[in-house]
Amino acid sequence: MEQIKTLQQAILHFSDLENCRAFTEFVRWPDGVVKCPRCGATKVKWLAKAKVYQCYGDHAKKQFSLKVGTVFEDSPIGLDKWWPAVWMLTNCKNGISSYELSRALGVTQKTAWFMLHRIRLAMESRSFLKLGGPDGGPVEVDETYHGGDAKNLHGQRWTRKVNRAMRECGIEVKQKTGRASDKVPVFGMLDRELRQVRAHVMPEVKREALMDAILKNVEKGSTIYSDGLQDYKQLPKLEFVHETVNHINEYVRGEVHTQGIENFWSLLKRGLKGTYVAVEPFHLDRYVTEQVFRYNNRATKDNPLKDADRFVLAASQVAGKRLTYAELTGKAGEAQPF
Repeated sequence: MEQIKTLQQAILHFSDLENCRAFTEFVRWPDGVVKCPRCGATKVKWLAKAKVYQCYGDHAKKQFSLKVGTVFEDSPIGLDKWWPAVWMLTNCKNGISSYELSRALGVTQKTAWFMLHRIRLAMESRSFLKLGGPDGGPVEVDETYHGGDAKNLHGQRWTRKVNRAMRECGIEVKQKTGRASDKVPVFGMLDRELRQVRAHVMPEVKREALMDAILKNVEKGSTIYSDGLQDYKQLPKLEFVHETVNHINEYVRGEVHTQGIENFWSLLKRGLKGTYVAVEPFHLDRYVTEQVFRYNNRATKDNPLKDADRFVLAASQVAGKRLTYAELTGKAGEAQPF
C-alpha cells in the first residue's frame, strides 16, 4: 500500500479485481495462506472464472467469496466500492454522511448508510490493555451528553409558551443540562501518555456504572483526573490516585485538568452535529467508535501515521465480524415478510 497515498489512487487501484483480491488476501491472511472461513482448511483453490474459492474440505458450501467471514458478507456491492468507502470513512476527519457516500459511489442512500455502519463495526478495537499502564500514568475521565435541545423537541410548545411568559415577568428559566436532561450519556477515558481514548455510550450515569467502567479499563494505581462530580470520590477506595478540578472556579490547576478528553468531545460533537446531524441513540455507540478509531490513530510527532496506514488497520479488522440489516435496525429475531 506504499504506492497509494490519495483517495484517487485508491479508487484507481481497487477498480481492478485482481488488486482487490490481492489486498483482501493480504489483510485477511497476512501469513499468505488462504484458509476456508467455514472449516479452516488450507487446501483452497481460486476459481478465476467464478471469482470464488473452492475448498476441498468435507463440508457443505465448499465455495466461498472474499467477502465470506467479513463485515462485507452477503453484500451485493463489489469490493471496488467497499475499499474506497473504507478509505473515506477512516480518513475524513469529521466523518462522511450516507448521502455524500451514496453520491460518490453511485449507490442508494439506504445502501450507503448500511455500508457505513458495517465499516464502523470493523473499526471497533479489541484491545484488552488497560490505560495508565503498569507505572500508573495519568488518565482523564469525563462524561458528555448527546441529544437535541429541549426547545426543539416535539410536544414542548406549551412549555415554551409558559417559559416565555415567565421571562417576560422577569423570572429566570434554566434549561436542564447534563445528567438532569434526557440526553444520551457517553463516558470517556484518555491516557495522557499514550494519547489513547476509550469511550462508549452508557445507559445511565451512576456511581456503580462509572466505577465499573474505570476498573475494567484503567490500571489500578493510576492517577485519575476528573471534574467535581461526586460519584468520582470513590476512586481512592479502589486504589486510584484521584485529583479533581472544579469547573465552577477553574479549568486548569497545574497538571490537574480534563482538557484532553474534552478536546475529544469537541471532535465527536463536531461530527455528530455537523456531518451526521440526526443520530438515533440506538446507533450512537457506533458513531463514537468511529471517532475513537480516528483519534487513536491520528498522525502525531511520535507516530506519523498516514492515510494508508489508517486504511490498512481498519481493513485488517473486517474479518470475523458480521452485521445484518435486521440487527442494525433492531429487528433481529422478528418474522420477515415473504
